[in-house]
Amino acid sequence: MKKPNIPPLPRWAEPLAAFVPGDAREAEEQRVMLETIARLGDAVLTRESALAHMTASSIIVSPDRRRTLMAFHRIYQSWAWTGGHADGETDLEQTARREAAEETGIRALRRLGDGIASMEILPVWAHVRRGREVGSHLHLNVSYLFEADDTLPLRTAPDENSAVGWIEVARLSEFVSEPPMLPVYRRLLDRANNC
Repeated sequence: MKKPNIPPLPRWAEPLAAFVPGDAREAEEQRVMLETIARLGDAVLTRESALAHMTASSIIVSPDRRRTLMAFHRIYQSWAWTGGHADGETDLEQTARREAAEETGIRALRRLGDGIASMEILPVWAHVRRGREVGSHLHLNVSYLFEADDTLPLRTAPDENSAVGWIEVARLSEFVSEPPMLPVYRRLLDRANNC
């Protein structure tokens, strides 16, 4: 696919520009994401930008690829992947690893593939977090694939989730109550099967 023509990017965003999209939707979201980063600069690494900020997420699979590790998200009231804000971190894979450990207790993650597995622009509607109102904004999300031992102990992160567990991939739609996220999860789970 043709690479987007964008202004100069901060050094930390170079891997995002090098990512090869898997389809037209991903290519368009990559273009918009890179243009936003070029325009807003490092402000997107923090929550300083009210419009959009960088996040990193993980699809974590069991060694046999039949189960995925998810958390029941308090705000979205759905089983979801792990992930969160960069909060100033320029290494987005490290952000994804940190968030996975914080949300599930799992630290021993083996990356699948060469790095970035997908890029998404995700809308976040206004909500209340820790007693504070948060306005609607966009998450410029970078996704990674990891494998983890599904026999390791898990723990919840009470500020963010109320349960953590391994979910059968074949039953994903029974657990995820955010229909727009199902195609994202399925695309990434398919990519994990090819690693």
